[in-house]
Order: sequence, then structure tokens, then C-alpha cells
Amino acid sequence: MGWFKKKKKVILALGGGSARGLANVGVLKVFERHFGRDKMPFDMIVGSSIGSLIGAAYCTGMPAEELERRAMGFNWPSMVDLGFYPTGLIKGDKLEKIISEMIDGSTFDDLKTPFALTTTNVETGEELMHTSGDLIKLIRASCSWPGIFTAVDINGQMLTDGGVRNSIPTKAAEELDATFIVAVNPGFAVKNQKIKNVLQALVQSIQIMGEELNMYQASVADIAIKPELKDIDQFDFDKVSIIIKQGEIAAEESMPELKKSLKRI
Repeated sequence: MGWFKKKKKVILALGGGSARGLANVGVLKVFERHFGRDKMPFDMIVGSSIGSLIGAAYCTGMPAEELERRAMGFNWPSMVDLGFYPTGLIKGDKLEKIISEMIDGSTFDDLKTPFALTTTNVETGEELMHTSGDLIKLIRASCSWPGIFTAVDINGQMLTDGGVRNSIPTKAAEELDATFIVAVNPGFAVKNQKIKNVLQALVQSIQIMGEELNMYQASVADIAIKPELKDIDQFDFDKVSIIIKQGEIAAEESMPELKKSLKRI
């Protein structure tokens, strides 16, 4: 009786981090440079938060260079429709418009590469993974940090940012039967600073907790790519070119190990 060998399934897990998460674009640029757009070594992409938007757009067949061009136009005024809503300060309609334009109104069935994304049910704390449903609404939910962007009601569930539970969706990749996981870890913006007010204390504590979660989730990956984004926080959309470049640098550094590992599996 022969040994059973599990079929290879390589999954790329794109982490969140708002502006910092745009480092995913730089990583994809390098992968294209080394493997070619039509010969990427991944059987599936799973994204969380802004990683869900980047991942879905890439899975439509969009080249990384075009993805970079569009990302360069991201800014807060284009995303923010302020107000006082039950679950957030930003309504999210502008964000949804950006998402729809980025993926050209695509559905899960339209995607050229299998794709999944994560959300969090803010009422129950449940972490959810989606491979079907309203792709635009689900990406909007996955990008909507609770309390800032409003939660998205989908089939009676109040869904928010996938990064609340899965800042780097390696757990989702495992649930999707990955045999090899490559993860992008944009990290959190923990700063060495003198805390002068309650807001700084609150933001810094969130960054510290998030960084700890990221370290744990990245450790699950076979290869974790962590761009150097010192002094860049989640709101720094004016630094998109720097963020993407750091993603490229980190991906290039990981390439020898990645190529060697891919030959072995």
C-alpha cells in the first residue's frame, strides 16, 4: 500500500494595514518580475482588509504595474464620507465606489485566480472566510475598521474589517487546505515616542497589540515577507510610492528562499 501524498496547494496571504498594506502591491510586482503574470506560483490568494482589495483586483487579471498606478491615486479625501452613523464615523459609500472601480464590478466567478477574503462579525466576534457572495460588499466590509467605517450588513450579519481577527490571513489559508503559505506582513506602526495624551496612548496600545497578533499569524507561514515600514502609519497614503518600494525590497530579499522552497514541494 503506497503512501498518500497531499496535492500541492500554494496560497499567498495578503495582510492588512490600510496604507501600510499597499506594500502588497510591491510584493506582487516582484513576483511578476520573477515568474511572469501568467505563471505565478500561487494556486490561490486570500486577503484581509486592504489585502482583500489588492488581492481581488489582482485576481481579475490586472497587472501589478496597473495596480500600482491605481494605488498611487489612493487618498483619504477620496475615501471619506464623514457623518455620525450607528457603527462608524465614515459611511463607506466612497470606499465602495473605489472598490467597484478597482475590480471593475467583478464577482467571485469572474476572477481568473481563486480568491478568498476574511471579515469579522462585530456583533458576535466570529471570524468569517468568504469564497462566494457579493464581492464588492464583502471587500468593503473587510476594509472597514469598526468604529471608523460603518459595519456592512450582509444577510443579517454586521461585518467589519477582516483584520480584527485575521490581520494576516494565514489561518484562512490553512482552512483552505494550503500545503505551502507565503504571507505578506505589512506590520503595525509601533513608535518609540513620548505619550502626551490619551489618544496617543490608545493608538499606541492598538499598534502594540496588532503587532503581536501579526507576529503570531506570520509565524504560521512557510515564508513571511515583512517590508521595512518604520515611521509609516496606516494613514500615510501620501507615502504610497515608498510603501510599495519597501514591499519590492522585502520580496526581492525573500526570492532566493522562495524559489528554493517551491522546487522542493
